[in-house]
Amino acid sequence: MLSRRLFLASGAALAAAGPVRADQPMFFAREGAVIGGIDVVAYFTEGRPVKGSRDHAVMWKGAVFYFASAANRTRFEMNPMRYAPQYGGYCAYAVARGYTAPVVPEAWQIVDGKLYLCYSLRVLELWQRDIPGFIARGDANWPQVLQA
Repeated sequence: MLSRRLFLASGAALAAAGPVRADQPMFFAREGAVIGGIDVVAYFTEGRPVKGSRDHAVMWKGAVFYFASAANRTRFEMNPMRYAPQYGGYCAYAVARGYTAPVVPEAWQIVDGKLYLCYSLRVLELWQRDIPGFIARGDANWPQVLQA
C-alpha cells in the first residue's frame, strides 16, 4: 500500500500524505530532473536504469531529462514520445487507481514499447498482476489525475 504521495509546489518537492494538488506538474521530478536524473533511453538500450548527466540534459515539455551520453540525448530529441515514461513518470499503479505517487528507477517495465514506472518493486509486482487492466485504467485517468 502506498502511504506517501508526492506534492510539488512552486517546483520544490515536498513529501506528504494526502490527495494530489491541482498544481501537480506533468512529470515526476526529483533532484531537478525527471526520475531523479535517470536516463530514460537507457531503459530501452541497456535494459536497466542508468544515471544521466547534467552534461547531456534536455528540457522537454517543461521538464529536465538527463542522459548518460550524447547519443542517448540525441535519440530522445529525435523521438521523445518513444522514450518518455508513461504518466509523466509517476507510478503506473497509482495513476490507474486515481492518484499520483513517486517512483523508484528500479521498478520499471517496458510494455508494447512504452516505459512504465512504479513506486516500489512490491508495487511493480501488484501492477504486473493485471498489466492490460492497469494500463487501461491509467490511460483513462491520465492526465486528469494531476488535478484530483
